Amino acid sequence: MATFCLLLLFSFGLYAWRAIGISLGIYTGLIQFETVEKGASYIVPHGMVSVFFYAIFKYRYKYRQLKISAQQLRLEKREAELNFLRAQTNPHFLFNTLNNIYSLARDKSDLAPESILRLSKMLRFMLYETGGDFIAIEHEVRIISEYLELEKLRYDDTLRVNFNYDIEDIKQAIPPLLLIPLVENAFKHGVSETRDDPYADIHLSVNKRQLTFIVRNSTEDAGLSEVKENIGLANLRRQLELQYADYSLVLKPMASQFIATLKINLASHV
Repeated sequence: MATFCLLLLFSFGLYAWRAIGISLGIYTGLIQFETVEKGASYIVPHGMVSVFFYAIFKYRYKYRQLKISAQQLRLEKREAELNFLRAQTNPHFLFNTLNNIYSLARDKSDLAPESILRLSKMLRFMLYETGGDFIAIEHEVRIISEYLELEKLRYDDTLRVNFNYDIEDIKQAIPPLLLIPLVENAFKHGVSETRDDPYADIHLSVNKRQLTFIVRNSTEDAGLSEVKENIGLANLRRQLELQYADYSLVLKPMASQFIATLKINLASHV
């Protein structure tokens, strides 16, 4: 292909440029060569230079196209994985919540209808408010509050729950349902297994784009063993890896308490 283009350049192209030069008044005569060998010795080096620059241009063009395609594939893969993780999180969350309601229904508790009503509100929120990539942090606070109220219905007055927050801008955007796995984990693997003095202490602060979310909950002699991350925590960690360049998630089991600390630089979203 390059040889064919070269032949065109030094045949029709040469005369085309000559015609343009004549029309612009800058025509110079064609070079006359005494022999074919001298003509070839003049034309071939110029032709090689042309082929060289053509090859460089073609390589750079294809390299750029491949780079754009690879970047697009990475973005599509990232988006597909995020959608998959969110698709896992919602049914997992729903399954655990239905288990809570089941325990109330099994005991024929008068609180079962109220728990179903709260669950319906949460489901409505998950269906209509979490379809995009971001939600206002005030909505995340609301879903956490609803979940806590739902959990309280399962326990008597011995359960202590404290949820406080200090948010500079409640309209600030975060990925939907990003924080709820830590709250859910606190109840399923901590509070629900505590026989004496169960509690959950939750603090959220967002200032100057720095988010800090701390969840402390009672445990039943958890000790200092290695934390085994369930599907909720594993999905949360992977979502953080895909969405933020600057974050930390520290899970700290203690003798009678479990502490989860999440810190995110919201400005580092990728």
